[in-house]
Amino acid sequence: MTISPRKLNAFLLIKLPAAYFCGVRTKALSDTTCEVSVKHRWINQNPFNSMFWAVQGMAAELTTGALVMSKVKSSGIKMSMLVTNNDAKFTKKATGRIKFTCNQGTLIDDAISKAIETSEGQTILLNSKGVNNEGLQVSDFNFEWSIKVKH
Repeated sequence: MTISPRKLNAFLLIKLPAAYFCGVRTKALSDTTCEVSVKHRWINQNPFNSMFWAVQGMAAELTTGALVMSKVKSSGIKMSMLVTNNDAKFTKKATGRIKFTCNQGTLIDDAISKAIETSEGQTILLNSKGVNNEGLQVSDFNFEWSIKVKH
């Protein structure tokens, strides 16, 4: 069974309801790219009338995590995966619909192959950028993922 945007959104409702109720939704998932969207609303805003940074973080992390989950699942090998570090930069107020994209699926393929070959944990630094309706970047997130073959 493959991972699809619809299945990821159902997963959010069951396992990460805070993200689901804040409006985080997976829009597209391919072999190389994941796109997640969230709209600025009352429930996810900060006191400055823009999207709370943590909501942006949930959406950005989902773009990277969905790619890692999808690649691990398709490898057929049981692996653990964990965010070990992250950082973010915010460059503009996040209002309207914000689209987050990670397009680094090939980096994940390389790390999974190396983890399987060496039986050692691997780290992958994945980036997700948040862009508003006008095409302006509002945030830039980096997530360091650790993957390791389970024995």
